[in-house]
Amino acid sequence: MDIIISNSSGIPLYEQIEEQIKSQIMTGELVEGDALPSMRVLAKDLKISIITTKRAYEDLERDGFIYSVTGRGSFVKGINSDIVKENMMFAIQELLESAVDKAILGKVTVDELQEMLKLLYEEKSL
Repeated sequence: MDIIISNSSGIPLYEQIEEQIKSQIMTGELVEGDALPSMRVLAKDLKISIITTKRAYEDLERDGFIYSVTGRGSFVKGINSDIVKENMMFAIQELLESAVDKAILGKVTVDELQEMLKLLYEEKSL
């Protein structure tokens, strides 16, 4: 499991860890039953506080991506792709609402907004 964190990104470290583990689960790099490194080992590998890895693992467990067994560790949970997609759609909707608010303030047309979205999507999909 590869995780790369950036101290200068402005995104909290625990969120960076969460997002990368979620991404690896959703792309199939990590599959149901795979063991995650212990919080202590991950903290040591990333040279960060164990509190940070604990927060990431707790959030991942709360969101249904992993489960923990006392004394054995944390493991990838089987995920329902429909629920994951619904959660992603909700998060995207919130971000788009913010983008639309800024577009209205900046007098950006719907067509211009759609073109920006299309270009960004194509660029990221490569």
